[in-house]
Amino acid sequence: MKHVLIIFLSILIVPVAFGQDEGWEQKFEQLGQTLPTPNEYRTGSGAPGEAYWQQQADYKIKVSIDEATNRLTGSETITYHNNSPDNLNYLWVQLDQNVREPGTNTLKTQSSGIRDSLPAKFAAQGLGISDYEGGFKIEAVKDASGSNLPHTINKTMMRVDLPQALKPGEQFVMSIDWWYNINDRMELGGRGGYEYFPEDDNYLYTIAQWYPRMAVYDDYEGWQNKQFLGRGEFALEFGDFEVEITVPDDHIVASTGWLQNPKDVLNKDQQKRWEDAQKSYDKPVFIVTEEEAIANEKEKGNGTATWVFHADDVRDFAFATSRKFIWDAQAVKVGDKSPLAMSFYSKEGNPLWEDESTKAVKYTLETYSKYTIDYPYPVAISVHAASIGMEYPMICFNFGRPNPDGTYSDRTKYGMIGVVIHEVGHNFFPMIINSDERQWTWMDEGLNSFVQYRTEVENYDNFPSRRGPAENIVNYMKGDKEFIRPIMTNSEQILQFGNNAYGKPATALSILRETVMGPELFDAAFKEYAQRWAFKHPKPADFFRTMEDASAFDLDWFWRGWFYSVDHVDINLDDVKWYRMRNEQGDVENKGVTVQQGELTAKDGEGEVMDFSDGPQPFSIIATDPRYYGEFQNRVDDGAIMDKMKGKNYYELTFQNEGGLVMPIIVEFTFTDGTSETVKVPAEIWRYNEKQVSKVFMFDKQVSNISVDPGKETADTNTDNNVFPRVKQASRFDEFAGENEGR
Repeated sequence: MKHVLIIFLSILIVPVAFGQDEGWEQKFEQLGQTLPTPNEYRTGSGAPGEAYWQQQADYKIKVSIDEATNRLTGSETITYHNNSPDNLNYLWVQLDQNVREPGTNTLKTQSSGIRDSLPAKFAAQGLGISDYEGGFKIEAVKDASGSNLPHTINKTMMRVDLPQALKPGEQFVMSIDWWYNINDRMELGGRGGYEYFPEDDNYLYTIAQWYPRMAVYDDYEGWQNKQFLGRGEFALEFGDFEVEITVPDDHIVASTGWLQNPKDVLNKDQQKRWEDAQKSYDKPVFIVTEEEAIANEKEKGNGTATWVFHADDVRDFAFATSRKFIWDAQAVKVGDKSPLAMSFYSKEGNPLWEDESTKAVKYTLETYSKYTIDYPYPVAISVHAASIGMEYPMICFNFGRPNPDGTYSDRTKYGMIGVVIHEVGHNFFPMIINSDERQWTWMDEGLNSFVQYRTEVENYDNFPSRRGPAENIVNYMKGDKEFIRPIMTNSEQILQFGNNAYGKPATALSILRETVMGPELFDAAFKEYAQRWAFKHPKPADFFRTMEDASAFDLDWFWRGWFYSVDHVDINLDDVKWYRMRNEQGDVENKGVTVQQGELTAKDGEGEVMDFSDGPQPFSIIATDPRYYGEFQNRVDDGAIMDKMKGKNYYELTFQNEGGLVMPIIVEFTFTDGTSETVKVPAEIWRYNEKQVSKVFMFDKQVSNISVDPGKETADTNTDNNVFPRVKQASRFDEFAGENEGR
């Protein structure tokens, strides 16, 4: 590779006045005063400290579904381990189903209005017009001896008062009995519920947030008992689960965990296929075929069956059940383990699901394991359900339904593959690297969307990725700032949720990988974060600090710009000057050489032409004055330096930071012989002046064209001012300087 010599025509750095205005944000200021102070629990390096601790909650649950009434009934025993250094007088339990109870704060806190025409479905949802009675019905809360425990329900949270303080190192056992009416997702929406198929009079249940769950108690904020309003998702403790699920005896159940009793719930053929799937690495094995599922739809059984599952070290538990399920599975080699990639879907999902779902699960496990940790669980399941994408440990519910005749568009196909990758990917963020979703949506959705993008580009040709490519976030970034909030915003206060919590952080990490750090250093640091915080509770500072600690990159400017501000990228190539050194006679060498720039003209009032039509400007290199040597006795060879600089082309480029977000400057120079060369200037060039910088580049050849960010790597929102030659328009900095002239 040819190296470019970059020189300064002046060694003096003189900040211009408008770069130092009072109130101007210091974009290279360290985040030390913003991030929490490191301590024995969370270190300054971003790693867990020597005294790091977290709680554990283990569950034994029995649950049943009555298909005739669409009612779920459950009883659970929770063993809560106090690993904290604190005495606990009460425990907080999440009651997420109460988001649908009469009088829920979710409806009360939503803005609403009346339009001239409003679909009835949305009017019913927005105004709470429904016959459905939702919410947990808590029948009993008792201790291990069977005595009633005092408890107080505050909307989606329940405080359980303990007979005596739970001391460090102790555990407490309690039981809860409950039931609730399962919601119709078509009518009411929701992450879990049922879908009804009128053609064959069957239900498909996707059951989530279905049991009272322990809230997180941690070193960072104590109890995370912020109310659930529907958007900010979940903060949960790890634990072991033993779950018995009783359903109609012709149902097939997909669940978190490993099936403990296949001989009780599968026929002999299905048992054989189940065993074969565990050894099939090249293609999926059908445990329940489409023909069997269709036959199952028509002949409904009268009895029940109980499926038993066990899961270790999971933060949650979900399941799906239906007599409509087709079921396929394939083993995937990940490190020293062979988890099963599995899909459950009704005939309405075929042929798309048969062709694509389990393959996408496989690709996801392999790619995410490469970037984070080897997938530790025994199964990863994709369940087909209408109009949803939602994730839980080892299982997720995904949309993507062909037309009734089985045909489907590329949009449907890639949308389905994308959601499967995304939701299966959530096994890593936040199901294993267990961030607080109730507070920081971007820590699971943003990081997950970034690795989703890597999975798409590494396993599919020309995948139309929605989130990750820099140019896809441009329209959002340059939008009205009144409707944009920083990434570092609580889940319930975010505006433009998808762009803020998914798209922008995914793009930021892609830029950080490809443009700022480089793949090798980024990947090592990202993997270090995943390995440090697997099965733990990371916070934003732990991520920021680890990425710097493992890479030797000072990234405070990057976090401050991308995560704490609503600035955008707009680097304006404001001015270009071409220089050549004078020869001994004082003339510019090769002055007669000109560059043909074509038909570039400016109309009246539309700005000035920026091109090379005036030729190079002369400058002189003179002998070094002895005063500049100070106490040094030796001297540089002035003549040799002049000889090296003779005949070269020097280009002084001035850049304006129009958007406010400092970024590396990527410049492509195209020469008159048709060749080109790209130079990347680190973002730190802006550290002395955040609004305007100048840089000189030296070449043997003559430049014909210049382009900033030619590959659209930085999400620059205005590419019109990235090129030279062009007609220059007045920038906001020109206007600012004019308004303040004479100050």
